[in-house]
Formats: sequence, C-alpha cells, structure tokens
Amino acid sequence: MNKFVPVWILALTLMGCGGKNSSSNIDAPGDEKTVKDKTLNAGAELMQDKTPLKGFSTYLDGFHFYNGNINSQMEAHHYVNQINDDVYQAIIFDGNGKDAKIMGVEYIITAPMFARLAPEEKKLWHSHHHEVSSGSLIAPGIPEVAEHELMEKLVSTYGKTIHTWHTDQEKELPIGSPMIMMGFTKDGQLNPGILRDRDKRFNISSAQKKLHRKDIRTPEIIPGANAWEKGEVRQLVITDKVDSVAHKH
Repeated sequence: MNKFVPVWILALTLMGCGGKNSSSNIDAPGDEKTVKDKTLNAGAELMQDKTPLKGFSTYLDGFHFYNGNINSQMEAHHYVNQINDDVYQAIIFDGNGKDAKIMGVEYIITAPMFARLAPEEKKLWHSHHHEVSSGSLIAPGIPEVAEHELMEKLVSTYGKTIHTWHTDQEKELPIGSPMIMMGFTKDGQLNPGILRDRDKRFNISSAQKKLHRKDIRTPEIIPGANAWEKGEVRQLVITDKVDSVAHKH
C-alpha cells in the first residue's frame, strides 16, 4: 500500500491537533452569506461526495518566497495528498482555520522523478533538504517520532509551487499574475521574525527540531534545482500572445 507515511503515522496525523491557531491574512470584501446560500451549503455538505478532498490528510507548515525576491517571504500551510510513491500534491492556505484562503498549490516529487525532467523545467523546482534539516518545515499535531519519519521521506524530494493569491501583500482578492515560489536552502535566508511567530503559535522550537533531525542524511542536490541561487530566475507573466498556449492541447 503506497502511503505518504506508514498507516499508523497517517492515523496519528488525522488525530493531530495542529490546526486552528493561524488566522488568514485576508478579510475578503463582500456581503455575508444569505440564508439561502447557507442552506444550500449545508445540504451540499451532507449530500455531495467529496472523494478527491478526502485524500488531503497530511498537514505541513513551512515557508516560501517569491522566485526572484527572497526578501518577500510568507508562511504556507500545506494539506498534502499522495498520488503514488513518487508524486504528491498539496493545496496551500494562508492559515489553518475556517477563514483560511487558498494561496496556491505545490507538486512534490521524489529525486528519481526530478532527475528525469528537462533542464529548463528543473529551474521551476526547489529542493526540500534545508527545510527539513533546519527544522523550519513541520507537521503540526503528530508525535515527534512520526514527524521524524515523515521528514526522512521529504528531505530528498523536490517541489514546484505556484501561488495564485498573494495574501502576504494584504490584497483583498486573488488579483495579479500567479507566481512561482521557492524554498530556502541555507541558514540566514529565512526571516527569523516570521519563524519565531510561527513557533510561538504552534508551541514548538524549530531549533530543537533541527537538533532532533541531525541524523537525517542530507542528500546531494540534483543539478538544476534551486536555479535562483545561480541567478536563473523563472517567473510567470500574463501575456496576450497566443504562442504561449499554442503547444498545449
């Protein structure tokens, strides 16, 4: 059975209490839901099947920055679904409560899968080695032993992240171009203030997690990942040129 982690750990993940302590950055404008809307939503909740969403069972909290601007950083709440032993998908929110807004998505793949990508494609992906070893990536609400096993898996994976709602900029609506995000690769890159704030809310110590993960072997990074470190930044733009979609079918 292919699972993100062993079944017993997955069960602990579902039982964990690592949520509802991080509010959304956005108070979207608009009127309150009408009674009719609330009734329709309640009926849909009871009667409609939501099988694709049920697989998003693992919760990870970490940090991203805009590719090309390492000083623009934000916390990201990932809800992860495993497709198979090599590919995962995550929905990213700006919080973990009822008011959380979807910021974007992340696709996560193992090293063998990443190695197969074309050179230009690799420039859109980032490694997770430092996020794991630094203690900045956490799985809130599960025991340390379960989180450690999960991080042993994640340390050698690669992520492609696109944010569609830039809630860190206090925008009221998801406007502007989607943006490719990157992950941190060295100590001193992540703003210590946002790390302290996150640790306080979750009542954890990233420094302690870093010590506990010293036995996790840091893999050799496959060339092509983290291209921003070499100044090879790739970013999305909105264009009226149809050539950008002509080859997609």
